Amino acid sequence: MPDKIELAEKNFARDAKFTEALHGKSYDKTGLFALTSKAKDASQVAAEGYFKHWNGSVEEKDEKSRLTDYSQLTHHYYNLVTDFYEYGWGSSFHFSRYYRGEAFRQATARHEHFLAHKMNINENMKVLDVGCGVGGPGREITRFTDCEIVGLNNNDYQIERANHYAKKYNLDHKLSYVKGDFMQMDFEPETFDAVYAIEATVHAPVLEGVYSEIYKVLKPGGTFGVYEWVMTDKYDESNEEHRKIAYGIEVGDGIPKMYKREVAEQALKNVGFEIEYESDLADRKDEIPWYYPLSGEMKYCQTFGDYFTVFRTSKVGRYITTELVGAMEKIGLAPKGSKQVTHALEDAAVNLVEGGRQKLFTPMMLYVVRKPLDKKN
Repeated sequence: MPDKIELAEKNFARDAKFTEALHGKSYDKTGLFALTSKAKDASQVAAEGYFKHWNGSVEEKDEKSRLTDYSQLTHHYYNLVTDFYEYGWGSSFHFSRYYRGEAFRQATARHEHFLAHKMNINENMKVLDVGCGVGGPGREITRFTDCEIVGLNNNDYQIERANHYAKKYNLDHKLSYVKGDFMQMDFEPETFDAVYAIEATVHAPVLEGVYSEIYKVLKPGGTFGVYEWVMTDKYDESNEEHRKIAYGIEVGDGIPKMYKREVAEQALKNVGFEIEYESDLADRKDEIPWYYPLSGEMKYCQTFGDYFTVFRTSKVGRYITTELVGAMEKIGLAPKGSKQVTHALEDAAVNLVEGGRQKLFTPMMLYVVRKPLDKKN
């Protein structure tokens, strides 16, 4: 784990200008339809800005460039993949546990409710959602608890999408969204009663960096809950097959560096948190694996909606999407580089499934931790 990372320069005006040039008014469209509204030249810039960090190898020098450029790496990544995520998965960009008889959307909501329950979030709290995406989990959690949620995001397009949904579902009195870098937050210290992050802090170059910022903005006695992406204790960095799996996850998911579980746990302790609950929810011997939508195991589907979702996210569905996007790109309907993005997402899916099957990776290492009342500044 690197000792220190230079923080990114904040240039929100530049990011907003680029977002406007790339996405225009496509924030009110969904999935592949939004692709047709993108500015072709700006999209190519985003693709080049992202893929320059990946040369197909696991060399240390490329890893260092990703760690240094963590902010723009993530910004470009979500400019490129947000529409594909919503098309394939919906507006909650995370995995879940599944039970027989439970629909995909139901499992997604339960996974979000479980986090809120373990954190004891209630209607009197002001809560920070770190890396809020397009706001799917926040909308569900505020409905479940009636709390006020502020979403933090470094991608302007996702903020536009989140605001669009909040107004559409009449939740804008409870939900607001802020542009920012979670490695250097602009909130006043001790602003929030609780903070959560769902599969988002994995984009941090150094976990202690984002955890220390969360610690700072959390009130004394406040709770932080996180579903963290980590490599498990079975992962061996020196094993070539293991490292290739981790690299495939990194390149397809916009991650500067995948860390092991022990790194995340130690980082939480190092910044001052007290761990109250920890559990790898992917290691519960569930009948239905968390990665089943990516592996395309239709036998677990419960509704017609599930079949459509799992087909889109399955290997066959991903192939069809890739070829469709390639055709759209060829005739000028989709921006250049769109098919390259789908190839990266395919690499991610394959390696996520393999990492899950070998139990080398988990997307739901759950930590619920508390900032002590007698915190040390």
